[in-house]
This record gives sequence, structure tokens and C-alpha cells, in this order.
Amino acid sequence: MTETTIGIGGAAERTDMVLNIGPQHPSTHGVLRLRLVLDGERINEVEPVVGYMHRGAEKLFEARDYRQIIMLANRHDWLSAFSNELGVVLAVERMLGMEVPERAVWTRTLLAELNRVLNHLMFLGSYPLELGGITPIFYAFTEREEVQRVMEEVSGGRMHYMFNRVGGLKEDLPNGWYGRARQAIAAVRSRMDVFDRLVLGNEIFRGRTRGVGVLSRENVHAYGVSGPIARASGVDFDLRRDEPYLAYAELQDALKVVTRAEGDCLARFEVLLAQTHNALELADACLDRLAELPPGPINQRLPKVLKAPEGHTYAWTENPLGLNGYYLVSKGEKTPYRLKLRSASYNNIQALTVLLPGTLVADMVAILGSMFFVVGDIDK
Repeated sequence: MTETTIGIGGAAERTDMVLNIGPQHPSTHGVLRLRLVLDGERINEVEPVVGYMHRGAEKLFEARDYRQIIMLANRHDWLSAFSNELGVVLAVERMLGMEVPERAVWTRTLLAELNRVLNHLMFLGSYPLELGGITPIFYAFTEREEVQRVMEEVSGGRMHYMFNRVGGLKEDLPNGWYGRARQAIAAVRSRMDVFDRLVLGNEIFRGRTRGVGVLSRENVHAYGVSGPIARASGVDFDLRRDEPYLAYAELQDALKVVTRAEGDCLARFEVLLAQTHNALELADACLDRLAELPPGPINQRLPKVLKAPEGHTYAWTENPLGLNGYYLVSKGEKTPYRLKLRSASYNNIQALTVLLPGTLVADMVAILGSMFFVVGDIDK
């Protein structure tokens, strides 16, 4: 579709083209639609059109009890399932005033960091693929399988783990699992330099990403952008350090919050890669602490019918893609009266309205891929 602007005397001054990218398109990570207004190869306007995957999870929460909502909560960002379900149970536990066993706290922290590695490896492999480099994704999936194997052994699930429970975790970990987890972490860490050499050392990759898609600190704050994307623009904020939850207060020596000032596509990739390295270090630190803990329970005994007291609370976590918030309202029943999700991808993708105008269509794929989102996390 084209739009023509008519000038004085009836002469056509400029012809704009309206181009739809998606909702099914190789560069959109799912059914996201971008409505671009183009002047030749230059993007003048962009409108992200969301909702093609809308699953109505927030409404379904109201008809599920506090055990069942975990199944819905871990699916909107399918690359961060453990972290998603963790945020929900943290909100319910806060409503109940429940203390979780120490072993459960440290094991949750360990599994959350392994889930972070899984999430980031997907983007570390798929982003170069979108720019024409096919090799990194094979390395990324090799490393993902190492971590995936130990996560699957714990929970039985490859994507939707369903391992968190209100009061702790579903069950204790298999015999010898901690040793196998340590071996997997060591194996992945020993090969992570591939991404430093193969991707960051590639002059074509650097040429396509350096200085492209610069997101300012002001726009990060204006659009509520968070996570590695915000830190790549110099916003030094990480909930794990600034408002610690789980065992992060005791992991400050191992936790490194990496920032960049450039705010471009290259900076976003560098922050994601550095965060992956640090997640492996944090997982090792958790294993060290778990080895020191005495045997004990990994969950709390719950009543047959679990009811949260009347009231409301807000819990938020530093998910792999950014800040996830969970606003829980209870009327004292076995189901939530309201459970509102604040997902990282939804805010991050809105920044495209200021990020893409003025850029070339050829750079659109590079910018879009560097925003690190999951469409289910947008539509939730």
C-alpha cells in the first residue's frame, strides 16, 4: 500500500510506502507485526502491532487455584519458564507470609541462573543467524543441550518445568545431580569463548551492529525498558543487586552487573554475553553453598486447599529479558481475584517506535533482533 502527499499545484512531492513486516516473518521471533512507513529505504514511522498470540493468561488466572496458575505463568516467555513460575510463587508466599526452607532458596537461585543461561544462549546464537552468520547457532544449541540435560533431569520438562511450588520446590533433587550440574557448567564455560572470537571478533558482525539502533537512557526510562537492553544504554539497575531476593543478597561478590554506554546493537549483544558468563559463575557459587548446607526439607507442607489472605502484593524479579512484575490481589479465596503480569518484552518492544524511525530497512532486522524479546511475553 502506498500513500502519496500532494504538494502545491497538485504535484506529488513524495510517495510513502506502508510495509508490513509480519505477523509471520523470519526476523520477528514469532507472530509480531511491524507496520513501517517508508520513504525509499528510510523508515519514517513504525507501529508495533501486538496481540496475535494473546492467550488471556491473566483472565485464566482468576479461574485457577494457586497450584494451577503456575502452569499458566511459565508459558508466556517459553525461554524463561522457571523464572516466570518463580515470580508467581514469590508473590503468593509474600501474601501468606511464608518462609521457604534454605535449601529451596539456594536451589531456586541456582535453577534461575541456569534458566538465564538457556535464555541468553538462544539469543546469542539466533541474533548472528539473522545477520547472515549460521555457525554460532550450532554452538549455542550444543551448549544449551548441556544445561538443558540437567534441567530436564530435575523436572522432567524441557521447556515448561513446573518445578516451583508455593513453599519451595516440587521435590528433592536426584542423587548425584549437583555433581552433574557442576560438570555441565564447567563444560559450557570452557567453550563460551567461541562467542567472543566467532561473533564479537567478526568484522562483518561488528560492522552491522556498531552505532546501529542507538537507544538513549532517556528513552529507556520513558518506555520502561529493562534488563540487558537497558544496561547496554548505561542504566545501571539490576534487581538481584539493588533489591535482592532469593539468595542474591549473599551472592554480591559473584554478581557482576555489566553496563555499556553506547546503547547500540553491539552493546546489547556484549551485555547479553557478559551476563551469560556471570550467570555461570553465580550457578557455581550456588553449588558451593548448597554443598555446605546440611540435609533438610526443600518445601513446606501445605493445606489441601490453599487460600491466600485478603489483600494485595507486588513481587518483581530480574528475569533473563528484564523486569517481570506480578501484582496479586486476593479476596481470601483459593483463586486469585486478580493477577496482573508486567512482562519485560512488552515494554522493550515499545521502544521500537523511537528506535527505528530514521534508520534503513536493512538495519531494521539488526535492531529488531537486538531487542531480545519473546512474542508470548508481549501478548501474555
